[in-house]
Amino acid sequence: MRTTNPIAALFARSPFKPMQQHMALVNECVGQVGPLFEALMAGDNAERTSITETIFAKESEADTIKNEVRLHLPKSLFMPVDRRDLLEVLEVQDSIADTAQDIAGLLAQREMSVPDDMQDDLRALIARCTDACAQANTIIGELDELVETGFRGPEATRVEEMVTRLNAIETETDELGIALSRKLFLHEDSMSPVSVVFWYRLIQWIGNLADYAEKVGDRLLLLIAR
Repeated sequence: MRTTNPIAALFARSPFKPMQQHMALVNECVGQVGPLFEALMAGDNAERTSITETIFAKESEADTIKNEVRLHLPKSLFMPVDRRDLLEVLEVQDSIADTAQDIAGLLAQREMSVPDDMQDDLRALIARCTDACAQANTIIGELDELVETGFRGPEATRVEEMVTRLNAIETETDELGIALSRKLFLHEDSMSPVSVVFWYRLIQWIGNLADYAEKVGDRLLLLIAR
């Protein structure tokens, strides 16, 4: 009997396809963070609300896939990978979407403004964090090929190189986050203490997008090492 459940259909093709679809949705969530801040800086509340709703909807869709993976991922796989390792990768992926949702939620709940001299630094940080998540998405897209080759050979080497590039991007985001925080602290006298605290939290959360993306790559490296 043919199933009408799209997630079940994905599992029928490959137990790894839903994980890849989950990461693709996570990446789409992160892709909305830049436009969200652009709407904030432009004072376009309607656009900001629309983007926030998009992020929440995609995060919810990703949660549905995550729960389906947890329920249907086989207890034992006749493949060179442990079920628990895959679920760990899934949890880190999910943390990225959760963080994007946290960022959107805070901007929806509290009126924030971006000082002019912070805008370019903020754009640069968001862009590189977005790049990190896109790279993690590309890496997860190689999961099928890694499994087919037993996490060995040229495919494994290629993924290792991709993870190295991801690590380099994440290092850049650390530097950009520090630079933006310094700009923020120059406004301590002109901003309310609460605004400084919330902005510092936002900067940390934006940086966390890249941190979690890097952890996705690191989890794949552990699978290769085993």
